[in-house]
Amino acid sequence: MSRNLSIILVLAVLAAFLGYAAWKVLLAPSDLPPDGFARGNGRIEADLVDISTRLAGRVADITVREGDLVQPGDVLAVMDTTELEAQQMRAEAAVASAAAAVTVAQTSVTQADAKLALSQSELTRAGTLNERGIVSDEELDIRRTQAQLDAAGLAAAKAGVVAKQRAVDAETAALREIQARITDSTLHASQAGRVLYRLAQPGEVLGGGGKVLTLVSLGDVYMEFFLPASAAPRVQLGDDARIVVDVMADVAVPAVVSFVAPQAQFTPKQVETVEERESLMFRVRVRIPQELVVERLAQVKTGVRGVAWVRLAGSDGSVPDWPEGLTPPLASSLPAPPSKAASGTDQ
Repeated sequence: MSRNLSIILVLAVLAAFLGYAAWKVLLAPSDLPPDGFARGNGRIEADLVDISTRLAGRVADITVREGDLVQPGDVLAVMDTTELEAQQMRAEAAVASAAAAVTVAQTSVTQADAKLALSQSELTRAGTLNERGIVSDEELDIRRTQAQLDAAGLAAAKAGVVAKQRAVDAETAALREIQARITDSTLHASQAGRVLYRLAQPGEVLGGGGKVLTLVSLGDVYMEFFLPASAAPRVQLGDDARIVVDVMADVAVPAVVSFVAPQAQFTPKQVETVEERESLMFRVRVRIPQELVVERLAQVKTGVRGVAWVRLAGSDGSVPDWPEGLTPPLASSLPAPPSKAASGTDQ
């Protein structure tokens, strides 16, 4: 009996030892960041921008390929404008015709004005002769009525000029609308970016809003990661951060905290430790400064994984200084690489 009890005790101790060893190796936290600092896994991200057609039409040309870097204002694609150019010619002719009609209406005003002047002169003469008894009252009434008719004719002629001018305005507006459509048929890059997908080919017919290209916008490059409730409320907006990507582990990229989620959410799949998976997390975004992105535009690749470091504010709102050796040297303190076009992109 005592022998069996001894065996049970030995097995229990052995199981406890193995359990502790397993916890120590698999579950116990290790390599924790120093006090006042936090970190999280993430990947370099940027917004995707769809370059789409405003109007239905045929793609005439696409000037970029997948992986090309583009700058603001670069022409990316051109839609066929043959029909629009014909409509523009017709609209220009309509504007010219309406303008000619205004000239004719203005001539009518001149004629009506002269006719009114004549009838008023005859009315004045008839009035003088009527006082002398040479012209009858009936004749005087006729002259007076004629002057009134000519005055009305002048007013009608002037109104006709205004109407013709409004017709010119309407035709001009139609022309500008067609010109705007022609302008919109040339698709430009609104910001710096890299062509991720080429979704159409020259000769294809697309509907209004049809996608031609998808760009990775390099105007806002960032990394999102997740922090537990014990750390996220202590992260301050505008505070500087550090990003260390896996492919460049010897360089830290400076960043700025641009977003902290106002409420917690369920832990995402990319959080890998058990302790973090058991709690709700806050989403945090750190943004890489635009000037650094522009300086190293050819090196920027989205989808690259890494670690983001942030500082945690103390009870008085102060944050600790970055200790030497916590992260690699900052990329901004190293010489800029020679500029060269990159032909590929990761997503």
